[in-house]
Amino acid sequence: MAERYGRLYGRGGGAWAVAVTLVAGAATGGCSASEDAKPAGDPLATVRAAAEVLARAGTSRTSTSMEMATGGTRVTIRGEGGYDFRQRTGRLQVVLPKDAAGTSEHRPITELLAPGALYMKNRGAGVPADKWVRVDTTALDDGNLVTGGATDPAAAAELLRGAQRVTYVGEVELAGVKVGHYRGVADIAAAARVASPQMKGALTAAAKGFATDTVPFDAYLDAEGRLRKVRHQFSFANQERTVAVASTTLLYGFGTPVVVKLPARKDIYAGKVQA
Repeated sequence: MAERYGRLYGRGGGAWAVAVTLVAGAATGGCSASEDAKPAGDPLATVRAAAEVLARAGTSRTSTSMEMATGGTRVTIRGEGGYDFRQRTGRLQVVLPKDAAGTSEHRPITELLAPGALYMKNRGAGVPADKWVRVDTTALDDGNLVTGGATDPAAAAELLRGAQRVTYVGEVELAGVKVGHYRGVADIAAAARVASPQMKGALTAAAKGFATDTVPFDAYLDAEGRLRKVRHQFSFANQERTVAVASTTLLYGFGTPVVVKLPARKDIYAGKVQA
């Protein structure tokens, strides 16, 4: 999995020196609310329903942060954009970190998220500037929970369908909104079995690719049951080392129009992607 990540983004300098810990991304936007976010029912049922609630909500803005750590090295990748939870499509601008010496800047990568596919522009060396790279997420070892540098927001929510042992931690305020904080463990295989048709392929791949099915999470839901923030902690083995990945997804600005136009076949790069 980490090797595939290296092929997609390159290992130059320290951009993939590699591997990661947590991202506590700062929430921005969103509307203030005074509603009580304390759970009215079972915390487990509330968290498992998050994906369905987001589908009803339609669209939102999103900020992502993914921190990878291994061997004392940490790399953080950040993204900003919008997502349509009905269509399961989104657009992100993903910013790679500087190289280890801090002297090399990387152009933001535009990512288009769609059921079963990830499209990337400004991917890097060997890819023409006007071309997109298409990746079949159902063929990725992690189902694009990690590879793209940002967990697909729909996949992040769909993982919660497999939530286990959920506890309600308490009420907190996030960007002026009262939210309920829930903590538990998601079972990837269980989530894949009950996932929406659009996300089933990617999650099924992830269930087979990770060394363990269990993914600890912290989820924050508002009074309407909408997921406002979720932090997943993934881990996998790479060259006899354990890579820890903390992926944080923030959702705000619900109802913001999100238009995603997927590339035409002629605009997709068919050559070899260089590391």
